[in-house]
Amino acid sequence: MKHCWPVSELLGYARVSTADQTLDLQSDALSVAGCSRIWSETASGATTARPQLDDLLSHLRPGDTLVVWRLDRLGRSLPHLLQTVEGLEARGVGFRSVTESIDTTTAGGKLIFSIFGALAEFERNLIRERTSAGLVAARARGRVGGRPPKMTPKKIKQAKLMRDNGMSHPHLSATLR
Repeated sequence: MKHCWPVSELLGYARVSTADQTLDLQSDALSVAGCSRIWSETASGATTARPQLDDLLSHLRPGDTLVVWRLDRLGRSLPHLLQTVEGLEARGVGFRSVTESIDTTTAGGKLIFSIFGALAEFERNLIRERTSAGLVAARARGRVGGRPPKMTPKKIKQAKLMRDNGMSHPHLSATLR
């Protein structure tokens, strides 16, 4: 008996954030999109623990396409989404979002995703620049970052005097607490 395995499959992933929500809309849309199998789960977008997604990712083969109803169903954030899709692409797996009409197996879909990547990098750079400018401005106003020191100048002076008088480090530490 000769087995005929499909060259590629469309595999769907549906996720809702709370048990109060229903997966029906997503599952129906993924079925209409041609998904041969759909993995679904209830998990917050903020959590990294998604056993059904992990299982789906382990089933994907080169040539397959991971299909979601909407982009936010797959990634916790734009950088996380980009990282996930780049990982799929490295494995020869496509990605499609039904609602946003993005398909990385097409030239247009790849272009849109590379624009997303550029926007995410731009956002990271803006945050870095704002943080740096804020730190410079704070230093100019005399503010120093970090926690306040445990040892005040008075305690440091006292510790030096005690050490000069022969007190051991452990005893010194216990005394100054």
